Amino acid sequence: MSEMEVSSENPLNEEVLRFVTSEQVEKLDPQEILSWGLENFHPRIALSCSFGAPEGLVLLDMMHRIEPTARVFVLDTGRLPQATYDLIDRVRDRYHKNIDVVFPRAEEVQTMVSEKGHNLFFESVENRQLCCRIRKVEPMNRCLADLDAWVAGLRRDQNITRAETAKIEIDAAHRGIVKLNPLADWSHEDVLRYVREHDVPTNRLHSQGYPSVGCNPCSRAIEPGADPRSGRWWWEQPETKECGIHVVEEDAGSGI
Repeated sequence: MSEMEVSSENPLNEEVLRFVTSEQVEKLDPQEILSWGLENFHPRIALSCSFGAPEGLVLLDMMHRIEPTARVFVLDTGRLPQATYDLIDRVRDRYHKNIDVVFPRAEEVQTMVSEKGHNLFFESVENRQLCCRIRKVEPMNRCLADLDAWVAGLRRDQNITRAETAKIEIDAAHRGIVKLNPLADWSHEDVLRYVREHDVPTNRLHSQGYPSVGCNPCSRAIEPGADPRSGRWWWEQPETKECGIHVVEEDAGSGI
């Protein structure tokens, strides 16, 4: 299915579809995109926030200002650092917001670890993709199955795999629902500026050299000036550095 095709499981209003594919979208700022999304889809729209990158927290803050009951969820892979769990609790208290925590299926994790070990991801790209698929992609698919739209913190300059990210798109990877990427054309400095201006809580590991925090064993600090994504799956080539959430799975189920 192409990016502009809509699954029969999720027929979209023609007016919404025309808007998503119009040139007007590129001219909108993040708040306008979020306002449009919440107006058309709330409460069947949610923000996917990793609590490991400032982009997600910026979007959470923006959405909360527009609609305090806007939904937020996080994928708890079982391998997150303590700093991320602390931030989830801090955000819950700061915004008086319920954070939906989505877990992988325990039996699938148990089988994977029994067969391939706890640190299988270091052995091959295929093993790392398997781990991501079980701990992140499957729980994400389960969560999105009950939504008509979702919000992600993708930016075009994060990685070569994200250079063509649209601000609003039809998500071919998830039943053709609407996906909002309000920060697509923002720079990292734009994100940090918003954090400073609005005192947005962020992961304390950022101050320790971790610009992007995922699972604990798959994230590390980087040298000043290095590619911000270079600390994620640092043993792989840039073109494979996706967990599978933001791309259509290949026929073989690689997730990349």
